[in-house]
Amino acid sequence: MKEFKPVLSVITIVYNNVRDVERTILSTLTQTYLNIEYIIVDGGSTDGTLRIINRYRNAISKIFSEKDEGIYDAMNKGLAAVTGDYVLFMNSGDEFYDNDTVEKVFASAPNADIYYGETEMINEEGENLGRRRHQAPEHLDWASFKYGMSVSHQAIYVRASLAMPFDRRYTLSADIDWIIRAVSRAEKIVNVHQYVAKYLVGGISKAKHWKSLVERFGIMTRYYGLFPTIANHFVIAYNLGKYWLKHRRTND
Repeated sequence: MKEFKPVLSVITIVYNNVRDVERTILSTLTQTYLNIEYIIVDGGSTDGTLRIINRYRNAISKIFSEKDEGIYDAMNKGLAAVTGDYVLFMNSGDEFYDNDTVEKVFASAPNADIYYGETEMINEEGENLGRRRHQAPEHLDWASFKYGMSVSHQAIYVRASLAMPFDRRYTLSADIDWIIRAVSRAEKIVNVHQYVAKYLVGGISKAKHWKSLVERFGIMTRYYGLFPTIANHFVIAYNLGKYWLKHRRTND
């Protein structure tokens, strides 16, 4: 039987993040899995980010550096450049969990449409903040996102033929729409039952965070209906409060 060694296209989106971009680049370039196409889409950085990217130019498959119309425009540019079998977004500041993460993901089962795993949160110093609030579900389907982003985009490997462009109507929450569409079209979805990514907890402003929640509500309403989405948000609020209380006690 032929060994399953598909090409993984890793896409990194970055804009003026000179502090973190090198960690993401090194996390990708030091993977023990060799069939990786690495694509970096820079939004025309002016803070030295491009200088760091160019330091690794010979090991990066494709580099784009130009002004864009926001993160999902940049992600679509990356998707358009993909020639691999699977797509993974590993944006600036995020990392693979270990150097052999990709190797383990594809060794878990052959020819899945989607592979997914768990995500660890890290702070700006790279310190572990524990698992993200949403635990990856045991079985993933299109309804798994009715309570929020159950799998982070850093932790989901999507067959390239299922990876449609991001919907530019959304400026902050298009990733949940993108993943729901991919999962809806997938036939074989594999939970690899391990941590696969480290997610850098960012500093989204409260105004943008509220806008992202409004966008997400609209997306959920499209897929799940208005009244179920309203009911599900009571569950979301309850779970968020329980999570906050638990971690507040832990930190006291």
